[in-house]
Amino acid sequence: MTQGGPEMAVGWLAKVARLAVLGRALAALTAVAASSGCILTTEMPDPALDVPKGYREAKLTSADAATPALDWWRGFRSSELTTLMEEAQTVNLDIAAAAARLVQADAQARIAGAALLPILNGGGQETYSRTSGSSASGLSNGGREVVNYSASLSASYELDFWGKNREATRAAEETANANRFDRDVVALTTYAAVANAYFQVLTAQDRIRTAERNIASATRILEAIKERFKAGTGTDLDVAQQESVLANQRAAVPPLRQTLAQNINALATLVSRPPERLHVIGGSLNTIAAPRVTPGLPSELLTQRPDIRRQEADLASATANVANARAQLFPSIQLTGQGGYQSSALVALFQPHATFFSLVGGLTQPIFDGGKLLSNLDLNKAKQDELLQTYRKTVVSAFADVDNALVSIRETTEKLRLQREVVASSLRAFQLAEQQLRAGTADIVTVLNTQLTLFQAEDALSQAQLARLLAFVSLYQALGAVGNQKR
Repeated sequence: MTQGGPEMAVGWLAKVARLAVLGRALAALTAVAASSGCILTTEMPDPALDVPKGYREAKLTSADAATPALDWWRGFRSSELTTLMEEAQTVNLDIAAAAARLVQADAQARIAGAALLPILNGGGQETYSRTSGSSASGLSNGGREVVNYSASLSASYELDFWGKNREATRAAEETANANRFDRDVVALTTYAAVANAYFQVLTAQDRIRTAERNIASATRILEAIKERFKAGTGTDLDVAQQESVLANQRAAVPPLRQTLAQNINALATLVSRPPERLHVIGGSLNTIAAPRVTPGLPSELLTQRPDIRRQEADLASATANVANARAQLFPSIQLTGQGGYQSSALVALFQPHATFFSLVGGLTQPIFDGGKLLSNLDLNKAKQDELLQTYRKTVVSAFADVDNALVSIRETTEKLRLQREVVASSLRAFQLAEQQLRAGTADIVTVLNTQLTLFQAEDALSQAQLARLLAFVSLYQALGAVGNQKR
């Protein structure tokens, strides 16, 4: 030990003891701050929701109390639709973009949470300097060269006594939750779009087949009218009228083929493939089963629908921002410390006598800022109120969406039943008119009317089937059945 070593050692130990005492005091103060940080916490406002006991359009039974299956599309009993849904879950680009936004929000939450922890930095430095060799008398003394080495650690920590940083972290975490539910909203919208586009494909295929049958029927009638014309029992006007009917049926086919191609292309986009890489077999709406719907209870809708959960998370984030803005009006307490070694000789850098340290505690209280902080508080309160009203509207709209979908299912089911009766009676009338035409006893006007009625009824039947299936999809979307989203 160098000369004076015992005294230096005693002095160093005394400094260490004082640091330990100060450290324990700071730890106690931090604990008090942590326990007191809730004094400015703002509670979530009460939305005062009026939640009905049941849906007006649903006759509630014990089975109806169950929520719909997450893989609701399987209820339509179409293997091709199920395959498209499963592919959309994994490759849809809108869902992928929403998932990327969620990762960003999680990262922002971690960035905001970093303010709750101390900041620790390490540093090392070598300083070389040389003094001037010129003296006042003008003589040169050769100057002096100095080399200094230092190694240090510095730490800073803001005591979150008023909960400012904690509320900022909570706001970022709730924003991340909102993005999580936003991804589910995008997923649900995508699933509904896949189902709707697929049913549009089947409808277009059914209508094309119906049009082709109608063209064949109109062709038969035209041949029969021409036979009557040759026999002298018909007129050229009769032939021209039937030719017009046949031409109209042929002209209806290209738009249907266009609709078919457009919906296949829409499916290709939803599963992130070029249209040339997607082959849709399709089929007929007659092969699609009508699922049994269990709407559940209105109170369950608050946790089922991702858009409601997203609005709730946004409201929670805004509430935390209000608490953060209020905490900014109070003093900010900052602790900083630095310690390390400094020496002009590298070999003596880490000796006890080369140590240095500094501890600083600072308090900053806003006094006058032109009303900036108070205006920021008012701004965040207004945003909180806006999101509260938006949340309430989303809930009320959700109840209406479910009731509208239930009404749509009921009425489209009745419409489909009646339309089938229309087709059956129209087909019978057309068959009788065709028989009488060939027998030479039918009025040509009656034949024209019956075939046009049949053609329109069959086309309307396909559209009624589509409307009923779309009503089921709307109900699942209104109930918030998101599906087994790949995480």
